[in-house]
Amino acid sequence: MQLFSVHRETIIRSLIAAVGLALAFAAAVLSSAARETGNLLATAILASAALLLSAVVAIATVPYLAKRVVAERVRYALDYQITKEGMVYLGFVLVIAIAALNTGNNLLFLIVSVLLAAVVVSGVASAAELRALDLTANIPEHTFANKPCPAHVTVRNRSRWLPAFSIAVVSPRQKESKKVWHWQPTKFEFPRASAGRQPWVRWRDLKLQRIEQTEPPPILRQPLYFPYISPRGSAGAELALFFERRGRYVQNAFGLSTRFPFSFLIKTRNVVLNRELIVYPKVEQTEEFYEMLPLITGEFENHVRGRGHDLYRIRDYQPDDSARHVDWKSSAKTGVLKIREFAREDEHRLRIVFDNAIPGMASAERYERGVSLAASLAFYLAEQSASLTFAAQGLGEPSLWGFLHHLALVEPAADPSILDSLPLGADFNLVLTWRPRGTVVTSVWQSSYVVFLNS
Repeated sequence: MQLFSVHRETIIRSLIAAVGLALAFAAAVLSSAARETGNLLATAILASAALLLSAVVAIATVPYLAKRVVAERVRYALDYQITKEGMVYLGFVLVIAIAALNTGNNLLFLIVSVLLAAVVVSGVASAAELRALDLTANIPEHTFANKPCPAHVTVRNRSRWLPAFSIAVVSPRQKESKKVWHWQPTKFEFPRASAGRQPWVRWRDLKLQRIEQTEPPPILRQPLYFPYISPRGSAGAELALFFERRGRYVQNAFGLSTRFPFSFLIKTRNVVLNRELIVYPKVEQTEEFYEMLPLITGEFENHVRGRGHDLYRIRDYQPDDSARHVDWKSSAKTGVLKIREFAREDEHRLRIVFDNAIPGMASAERYERGVSLAASLAFYLAEQSASLTFAAQGLGEPSLWGFLHHLALVEPAADPSILDSLPLGADFNLVLTWRPRGTVVTSVWQSSYVVFLNS
């Protein structure tokens, strides 16, 4: 009943097509009989009815059934690629076939038939083997560039009796990039701006431009090989994924490939399995990182000092300290005057602000280095259990993984600087900006440590 409900429309349309074609055939036979009797009117009517019924079947049922057949074939589509061994084998068959045609020797024709039958058997056996396989791929959620990422791939054999031999999991062949027409935002100016002259008219405009459209790079880059999978069994393998660049990686399908049984052809079945992986920027502790880290932590500690009620730390006495904050118990134990410092009564957090660059402000290498520095600082401070929040143009979730996700996909954009609209409060800001020195507003500067990425 479940199978009937799934294919109900297909069965109905198939019955309609069969009945319609049967009626059309009957009308055609009757029109022929009417012509033999000389009844021209009946011949014309019956012939027209046969053509009309055929046209109705062709319009109403054939396209739908053809789509179902194509969809099923795409589901189990097999790509064939001839190997070097296969080329040599076919060349050998061609030589024997030419000799059989020239001599008319039946034995040579028999040999050619057997050799060609081996190719057919190879294709049928490998196709049956690949259609009985299922594939699953487990990919981790968080991945950084320039660091190995463990993944797991499992292939299961659904066949009850037949094992699978020489199976490889590969990435399907990538489509070539193509150029498409796309509307790009621009500005209309009249007259064009030049030295010492401003345009009279300026408004937003659109420009039709041809842009090269490329597919995101695949996740799987190296094949996995399984020599044998038992009937109703499965085989799994661990692989280390490695990505040199941050960004978005997409795998819309995985390929199950085999050379079984004679290695004449490489047969590949594409399994639709959509996977998307966001690779975060590389996190590394460079010399520049170690140089600025003490400065950042020092500025943050100076910011969180206060005269609240929560003890921040106990330190040595300094001449400008008030005597009422002396910790006499600690002083008596150590023999040195000790001062109690208190944290501010309001909540103190560290906010990392990434002020994106506009196009042309930084070279590609410098921009990637700045994005990597922002990711490294965020990840290191989060590991130190610091209370963090984040801000950036177009940032979604202001969490650590949301910020790293933003940095993984960020590119220079002509957006207003986030520093012009940054809300200020009790948070201490770690600002990473591409703006030149002297352009940061005073209110931001007083409660921030600013890293100028372009200097």
